Amino acid sequence: MMITALTIAGFDPSGGAGLQQDLKVFRSFGVYGLSVVAALTAQNSAGVADVAPVAGKFVARQLDVLLADMRPLSVKTGMLYSVENVNAVARTIRRYSLANVVADPVILSSTGRSLCMKNVPAAVRKNLLPLCTVVTPNIHEAEVLSGIGIRTEEDMEKAAVRISEFGAEAVIITGGHLAGSANDLVYDGHAHWLEGRRAAGEYHGTGCTFSAALAASLARGKGVHEAAVIAKAFMRRAFRKSFETGKGMRLFNV
Repeated sequence: MMITALTIAGFDPSGGAGLQQDLKVFRSFGVYGLSVVAALTAQNSAGVADVAPVAGKFVARQLDVLLADMRPLSVKTGMLYSVENVNAVARTIRRYSLANVVADPVILSSTGRSLCMKNVPAAVRKNLLPLCTVVTPNIHEAEVLSGIGIRTEEDMEKAAVRISEFGAEAVIITGGHLAGSANDLVYDGHAHWLEGRRAAGEYHGTGCTFSAALAASLARGKGVHEAAVIAKAFMRRAFRKSFETGKGMRLFNV
């Protein structure tokens, strides 16, 4: 039986992030990727110029038609952009009792552009996090979700505890944006650290790539901590195989 995983995310014309990157990562793990588009973007390696959400009713329609026929072993959410879409996805997860849900809470781009509407973080906290197996914010996203400023690894732990209180089974805060380290925190009631070394340069799609690798490993039957270790190792290889094709950030050749 073919192992399948579903990504619900944004469309990236550069192919370096969003659902295109998720599908490439899934394939790297021998997982067949299903996809539902929640947002359209105008972007390239230099950044995001514009975003247009797909209507929530059509996101729900895509999901209903797909899930009436196929049942993924894991689900990864990326850019949902609107409260309407967050709620449509949450209702679908409940309706179909979907398991191994990985939420990559896309809130800000690497260049600092907002990638969601104003009330999306609150909707994510209230409606999506209670349904998640794991949520994977970067430092900036963890600050928004927790309301805690993060300057140190101790702050990361405080933020992870706060985010876990919204209902996610586990929280992984990726530390690539923290000054002085690139260690990731896996919090499942206890803090576990995954050591990393910061790669020189700027990279497009790091959060998408990590969370997709995590979702693929969960689909293959791994637990959260083992899946996080596997995803971290996958990222190390991805950084080594990155390349330049535009005028901005490097892309991952996964």
